Amino acid sequence: MYETLITPTGLSRLCEELDRLKSTGRDEIAERIRHAISTDADPTANADYLAAREEQALHEAKIARLEQRLTAVRVVEADAANDVVDLGERVMLRDLDTKAVHEYQLVGSLEADPAAGRISAESPLGRTLIGLGAGDVVVVEAPKGQRRLRILAIEQAAAVA
Repeated sequence: MYETLITPTGLSRLCEELDRLKSTGRDEIAERIRHAISTDADPTANADYLAAREEQALHEAKIARLEQRLTAVRVVEADAANDVVDLGERVMLRDLDTKAVHEYQLVGSLEADPAAGRISAESPLGRTLIGLGAGDVVVVEAPKGQRRLRILAIEQAAAVA
């Protein structure tokens, strides 16, 4: 069985999302279905009812998919004792061409959100950074060509749920 690596914070987020989907999410859809049934003698001809039932099917599929993914995760915590890039840690990088500084947290693929600064350890950049230390320079293929990056700092990410 293929395991997906995840940080403790990422696991907490996914479990909270699953709880929300199972409780509030299901309740909201059930209420929409009840309302649609109460407004029409023949709910099968009611567009609101049909839309709510379709949303319910998609919602249940999302719950099943998330439950299945959670059965194949392995929680990995960053090793604070070492000074190399590892899953769960924040990495500050300087682009050697543009001089821009970027900060990312390396996370498992299920919790990646590049817009929030969380990149997958399985991404090209993540795979390249794992095991390297401050001061190391890496070359990464990006959609717009190669990027040369220097690792400025590595720190354990604060556990924020």
